[in-house]
Amino acid sequence: MAGMAADTPHPFADAAPPRPGLRERKKLKTRTAIRTATYRLIAEQGYEATTVEQIAEAAEVSPSTVFRYFPAKEDIVITDEYDPLMEAALRARPPGEPLVESLRTVVTQALRHSLDHEPQEMLLRTKLLTEVPAVRARMMHSMSATGRMLCAVVAERTGRRADELEVRVFSMGFVAALMETTVYWAEHGRQDDLAGLVDRTLDTLGNGFRL
Repeated sequence: MAGMAADTPHPFADAAPPRPGLRERKKLKTRTAIRTATYRLIAEQGYEATTVEQIAEAAEVSPSTVFRYFPAKEDIVITDEYDPLMEAALRARPPGEPLVESLRTVVTQALRHSLDHEPQEMLLRTKLLTEVPAVRARMMHSMSATGRMLCAVVAERTGRRADELEVRVFSMGFVAALMETTVYWAEHGRQDDLAGLVDRTLDTLGNGFRL
């Protein structure tokens, strides 16, 4: 999902963690400035031509600051602030609600928020995901963090251990499926309703795939 701007209302206001302190808000502002500069430069001159030095200058920070927040250029494109918010939103869903339905509600809400508030960033990110191998590889690597977060939520909801095979398979399977859905959407000209594709994805995960 696309990165969230610091001053953009997030889609999980009712379930959000407490407002961060001044120090954390300053960090978020810096991260957002770096991301915004990166997306603008990439849109103007392409991914490969955009350097960390250019990003730092545009964001009015030093190159070392860019690397402190984002270890690799690919991380600027793929990193967002949604995981903690999604975790809180999932935990706030009704206890008796089927897990797949909780995921459907939370993810669809987040996607619609991104498409409404940051459409150009969303489009550019998916374009890079399909066209730049380094970005796609980094995205696959970063999925493990989201998967671990989801494992904890799934374990809490089901009363199972987070390290159980079934919990890990479901959680990582969902994260991978969500990325593949986004890639499918991009490869098909972004003509489909992305939330509708996520519905199909969750139906497949929930009901199984029948040949």
